[in-house]
Amino acid sequence: MGMWAAVSLGIGAMVGAGIFALLGQAGAQAGSAVWISFVVGGVIALFSGYSLAKLGIRYPSSGGLIEYLVQGYGEGWLSGSMSVMFYLSALAGIAMVARTFGDYGVQLFGLEGTLAAQLLAAGVLGGFTALNLAGSADVAGVEKLIVAVKVTGLVAFSVAAIAVGDPGRMSPSNYPAVTAVAGSIALTFFAFEGFRVITNAVEDMPDPDRDLPRSMTVAILLVTVLYVLVAVAVFSALDVGEVAAARDFALAEATRPLLDGTGFRLMAVLALLSTASGINAAMYAVTNVTYTMALRGELPEAVGHRVWRSREGLLVSAAILIPVAVFMDIGEIAAVGSMAILSVHAMVHFGHLRLLGETGASRRLVTAALLFTTGAVLVSLKSTIEQSTTAVVVLIALPVSALLIEGVFRATHGRVVRARIVGHRLVAHRSR
Repeated sequence: MGMWAAVSLGIGAMVGAGIFALLGQAGAQAGSAVWISFVVGGVIALFSGYSLAKLGIRYPSSGGLIEYLVQGYGEGWLSGSMSVMFYLSALAGIAMVARTFGDYGVQLFGLEGTLAAQLLAAGVLGGFTALNLAGSADVAGVEKLIVAVKVTGLVAFSVAAIAVGDPGRMSPSNYPAVTAVAGSIALTFFAFEGFRVITNAVEDMPDPDRDLPRSMTVAILLVTVLYVLVAVAVFSALDVGEVAAARDFALAEATRPLLDGTGFRLMAVLALLSTASGINAAMYAVTNVTYTMALRGELPEAVGHRVWRSREGLLVSAAILIPVAVFMDIGEIAAVGSMAILSVHAMVHFGHLRLLGETGASRRLVTAALLFTTGAVLVSLKSTIEQSTTAVVVLIALPVSALLIEGVFRATHGRVVRARIVGHRLVAHRSR
């Protein structure tokens, strides 16, 4: 996999459901200045990408962040509980995407009420759970086509919306307070979070020392430009009140003036396509994560057992996902998931500071990655405390649950003292 193939992989992972799910949420906070939030999110992603690229070169593993936590902190409670929190955060991301599918489906099919969106979210999760259990053929070619359609559609929409929109809506005089813009940064970073998948391709790169950092940088820069273009387009077409009213489907709402309403339907179809493919890929990926964690002793061994053509971890994940997607508000899911993922990134960067002698990374750049991600967590935490008590409770419960889960499994199943790759399999050995 050369540099441009890796760039495509990263763009495909980033330009998924995030922009459809999060633009309205972030825009409701930051208003027409949300494009600034996307720029800041891109900058944080660039520094994080540098740190992860250096770790990926030194410790190539499909485990990604889980492997980097183990390398930075060793096999223990801290790396184990952070791995569990990463898994739970990934589930929150999938739940958010499923609710976005439901919200766009309600608008496209003219359905009524929150219940219809919840049922669509539960239905799409159940459907893709069944699909992953049955196994699926290689759809890489189809996924590449979907990525091309998504990017082309978003660019075409942005150009058209800016051409017919009101540029006065983007005037700095309409910007909210700086604190409101800062409070949305964790949400906009969440739309970049998929860049980490590029590290999973490191073993297939002919020259990883060169290609991994370059592909990470190019992918993040291109996606930043795309997100800024889309944000400007939406706020040229809608005022802040309209975005807030349609926050769960703002991107489609901004296309209503185009093509006499046909633009809305086309964008809604594009959103459904993007969210569906994202859910399928994410559920497949999270099953692999649970398998790796089961081998490492961070989840019960039964989670790694085969069920039809998948593993029991898929069923466990679905059992958590469906009620979260049905009963939690999409804004609360996004707030909790984004801050949890940022916290895991911050822990990875802090652990990286202990490994600089092995990775050869710049202390200043890794420190900058740590400071940016930590700062984004703290600012977003302040905003969340002011806006949603439920989100704060869930955010506190998340690391506590991770610690308890890790503690229970270490006490009852032993701990992993050695894990290594044999052939193409991760083999773990436990001791009491």
